[in-house]
Amino acid sequence: GCGKTTILRLIGGFETPDSGSIMMGDLDITHVPINQRRVNTVFQSYALFPHMTVFENVAYGLRIKKFTEDEIVRRVQKILRAVHLEHRMHKSIDQLSGGQQQRVALARAIINEPQVLLLDEPLAALDVKMREQMLIELIDLQDSIQTTFVYVTHDQTEALTVADQMAIMNYDGQIEQVGTPQEIYEFPVSSYVAQFVGKANIFKGTLKLDQHLMCEVADIGSFFVHAPHKFLNMSDGAHVLLSIRPEKIWISKEPTPGFSNGVTGQVISIVYHGPATQYKVRLKNGHIVEVFEQNEEHFPKAKIDYDDQVYLYWQKENVVLLEK
Repeated sequence: GCGKTTILRLIGGFETPDSGSIMMGDLDITHVPINQRRVNTVFQSYALFPHMTVFENVAYGLRIKKFTEDEIVRRVQKILRAVHLEHRMHKSIDQLSGGQQQRVALARAIINEPQVLLLDEPLAALDVKMREQMLIELIDLQDSIQTTFVYVTHDQTEALTVADQMAIMNYDGQIEQVGTPQEIYEFPVSSYVAQFVGKANIFKGTLKLDQHLMCEVADIGSFFVHAPHKFLNMSDGAHVLLSIRPEKIWISKEPTPGFSNGVTGQVISIVYHGPATQYKVRLKNGHIVEVFEQNEEHFPKAKIDYDDQVYLYWQKENVVLLEK
């Protein structure tokens, strides 16, 4: 409900903005009619013609534009090879799997060589395995045709997987942060971004500026922090938020040297995920910390169990100060 689909409809020409401009490169397309925009859309429902074959669905746009039959055949065969459907071109739509229908919708959208392809949660109807496969195919397809994809999704994993640039919108329709997937995941600018993209442990702290940059967290103690330049002019005693990703935290039943920061707590939850184990640890002030531990060994020597007292450690470089 934050306006993701509305943005696509504005770019595609289905809606007119109340203010501002829509630029495609140096061209202002704000008031350009739909049929004159080099933009195509792939909808969540695919919107394929059930009474047509795969070939005819893909060829439809070319026929509208009065291409010759030879050119239609050449283009359709080329694009169906790109989406690995050349052997299905004479099948009807209802003979295809969900993933194959998705590829037909993609082929139909890109055969007219749009400058921008809009994708509105295109994988939402697929199961998990098919979605993972289609993500890789989308990346390969975009790389081969070099068309800009504007991809709307509420699935953070999808976004992190396919994006070169990401824009994170909040529930009020405001853009919280724009950057590469790595920038947004590793250096979120707000608690909203930190908790929306992946998972994060958030602490409220008070800056202590002495020989080292530290944050005092109530009832826990002082943490060493590594602050980006924009925080270095903050005054002593300033209130800040700290973010620490669960996978950046080391959990142990024994004291472990070599870390900048450490706290102790009691294990209250353990969830085994296969590649990793998720722990929830209650600190002495009642704060719950989430930890992801990579399962590197078949059976760890010091197995952590419910109610165990454990040590949590992390380096100061993994503490991210958030803008309030």
